[in-house]
Amino acid sequence: MTRTRPSALIVLLAIGGIVGWVLESMLVSSGRPTLVPPVSLALVLGVLGVAMVLIALPVWRVVRKVEGARVDPFYATRVVLLAKASSLAGALLAGFATAILLFLLSRPVVPGTGSIVMAGATAAGAVILVVGALVAERMCTLPPDEDGGAAA
Repeated sequence: MTRTRPSALIVLLAIGGIVGWVLESMLVSSGRPTLVPPVSLALVLGVLGVAMVLIALPVWRVVRKVEGARVDPFYATRVVLLAKASSLAGALLAGFATAILLFLLSRPVVPGTGSIVMAGATAAGAVILVVGALVAERMCTLPPDEDGGAAA
């Protein structure tokens, strides 16, 4: 499995931004209120970002060859897959929340500060998720062999 590429994160960030902007535009043009993410979403995204690093700690201990550290290989695989999926989903949500924030700020009549703060908090929570997932993915990466050769 390869590491998460920055290009994939940038593409998903852009897709999330485009979808968020189009959705907000469609809602406003049809006379409906704009979509504002709840504060709980921002909190959950931030907690998930921190949790990603915490669940990767046992794998990191094994990778760093800490005395007595053991981990189930299936657990390590699940952590890496969850980290990769979380970074991709976080990038998508960061783009979506940023688009909502920019849409709210671009209106002739600026909405209440509560809407702007909630959209900004969601974008920040999504960025925390991306960073935590990338750190967890990096923690699960095996260092290169010291001899430079492939193991038999």
